Amino acid sequence: MEKIIRLENICYHYYDTISALADISLEIKGGERFAIIGANGTGKTTLLQIINGLIFPDSGRLFFKGNEVLKQTLKDRGFLRFFRQSVGYVFQDSDVQLFCPTVLDELLYGPLQLEISEKEAMDRAFEIMKMLKIEHLKERPTYMLSGGEKKKVAIGSILTMNPEVLLLDEPTNGLDPKTQCFLVELMLALNEAGKTLVLATHDLSLVDELQATVAVLSEEHRIEKTGRATEILKDEDLLLRVNLIHEHIHRHGEMTHRHIHSHYLFHRHDHD
Repeated sequence: MEKIIRLENICYHYYDTISALADISLEIKGGERFAIIGANGTGKTTLLQIINGLIFPDSGRLFFKGNEVLKQTLKDRGFLRFFRQSVGYVFQDSDVQLFCPTVLDELLYGPLQLEISEKEAMDRAFEIMKMLKIEHLKERPTYMLSGGEKKKVAIGSILTMNPEVLLLDEPTNGLDPKTQCFLVELMLALNEAGKTLVLATHDLSLVDELQATVAVLSEEHRIEKTGRATEILKDEDLLLRVNLIHEHIHRHGEMTHRHIHSHYLFHRHDHD
């Protein structure tokens, strides 16, 4: 598979002082399922925003399909359109993303900004609404939607632009189990159709279900390890070290019980 996203030695600081990312190098292949995992505050969202060209690193380089993504290159109208049409970003908080009067308007906005004809934009919108099972919401203002409905509309507003790459920030966060299941099945179907998925999450069960390639961010904002989901998820020492799982210790008389706690791993009891 072709390597379509490449990051070389990316560093980023907030206010020029607070480290958010330190010397990040990654390669993501076309059609891959790629998960960036880490505890809160490790820089996952910052990394996704850099990949999407929403913010720019203090040092290091980002390439998309061999083209360097810079403030200057994104000022070129042709490259800007190519990049924005190719890479879609789904925010963690859907309210940040949704701003049009109705659901239909949300789905039409992106294609029309890309100067796609109104007829094709409308065809895409209705196709996506059918796929997401939200046709009945087309005239609904987005502020009158549930959290799960907002997430579907946010994803739909990106899918109508038919991007090659989908960046998803904590996609299952705050969703009920039924909507989470729907979303996982949708992501797998989109990947099966050829989309490259890049997600930031601390949900280890999601990483397991997607069987993604995984990059683990440490609390020092560096990549601790990269590998397949099965390899990463069975490495309890690694997951403890990066604060994605934690260990409980209980004493009962002279016996000590230790067990690993997470929302993914079953409890394992060791006896001293």
